[in-house]
Amino acid sequence: MNTWIKQIMESPVRIAIPIMTHPGIEETGHTTREAVTDGNIHFQAIKAVADTYQTAACTVIMDLTVEAEAFGASISMTEHEIPNVTGRLVYDEASVKQLQVPSLSSGRVPEYLKANRLAVEYCAGKPVLSGCIGPFSLAGRLYDMSEIMMGIYLEPETIHLLLDKCTEFIIHYCRELKKIGATGVVVAEPAAGLLSNEDCLAYSSAYMKRMVEAVQDDSFVVILHNCGNKGQCTQAMLETGCMALHFGNAVNMIETLETSPADVLMMGNIDPVGVLKQASAEKVYQVTADLLSQTARYPNFVLSSGCDMPPGVPAENIHAFYQALADFNIR
Repeated sequence: MNTWIKQIMESPVRIAIPIMTHPGIEETGHTTREAVTDGNIHFQAIKAVADTYQTAACTVIMDLTVEAEAFGASISMTEHEIPNVTGRLVYDEASVKQLQVPSLSSGRVPEYLKANRLAVEYCAGKPVLSGCIGPFSLAGRLYDMSEIMMGIYLEPETIHLLLDKCTEFIIHYCRELKKIGATGVVVAEPAAGLLSNEDCLAYSSAYMKRMVEAVQDDSFVVILHNCGNKGQCTQAMLETGCMALHFGNAVNMIETLETSPADVLMMGNIDPVGVLKQASAEKVYQVTADLLSQTARYPNFVLSSGCDMPPGVPAENIHAFYQALADFNIR
C-alpha cells in the first residue's frame, strides 16, 4: 500500500475512490436490510459497483451499527436505510467495567467478514478497503452520544475505560480483515467531529493511533474518515499517523490541503446528499470539475464522496462525477 500511495502521488492522472455501495444494492434489486444482514448480498453490491464504475478501489458499506450490535446494543432496521442503534447499553462505571469485549462471531460481524472475503477474491489486483467504526463513535453508540459528551468532563476515567474496550475490539476486527486479504480499512469516526482539537486528541486520536500501530504497515493502510469535522480537529486527525484521511463536505478541501503534510493522502469531499443525491447531473459535473481544478496542484489529493453515498443517488449523477474526472484527466 505504500507503493500504491506513492504511485497515486506521482501519477499525472487523478483517481477517484467514492465510498459507495448503495448504488450496487439497488442495481442488484436488493434492499439495504438484505445487504447488511447477508454477506453474499453485500458482496454482490460491491461487485456491481466495481463492474459498473471506474473505481480505483473496492469499498464496503459504511454501517456504524455492526460493532455496537456485537457488544450487545439494540438495533433497529428498515428495508432501505442503514440500521440505527436504539437505547443505551452502558451508563456508568460499573456497567462499563462489566462490559465484555465480544468475539468476532457476535452479531452480524461474520456476514461482514464474508462480504470482505468475497470482495478480496473478486477484486484481485485492486485494493479492497474494508470499513469499521472508530473508537469514540463506537463508545458514543454504547454510552449515548449526549451522555458521552458530558461524560468526558464529568467521569473521564469511565469513558477512557470504555474507549479501551472499544479499541481492543476494533483492533481485533481489523486484524481479521487484514488476515483475509483486505488492503486497508476506512475507519468512520464522525462523532469525533463534535470535539475540540484538544478533546479529539485525547478521546479519539490517541485510540486511533493505537489502532494504527497495531495494524497499519506496508500491506495495510488505515484511512480515517471524519465527516463531522468542520476543520477544528484536522490537526488531531493528522496526529493519528494514518496514511490517509477522508473528509466530509463540511471542510474546505483546499484550505485543508494547504495546511496538511504532502505525504498523507487527503480524500474527499463532494456532498453525498446535497450534490450527489439531490442535484442535477449537470450540477454534479460542475461541482466535481471545480473541486478537481482547485486541487490540481496537490498530488496527494484523491477525489471522493464526502461520506458513504446514501440510498437513491441517481445513476446519471454518478456517471457525471466520473465524467468530470475523465475530462479533467485528458486536459
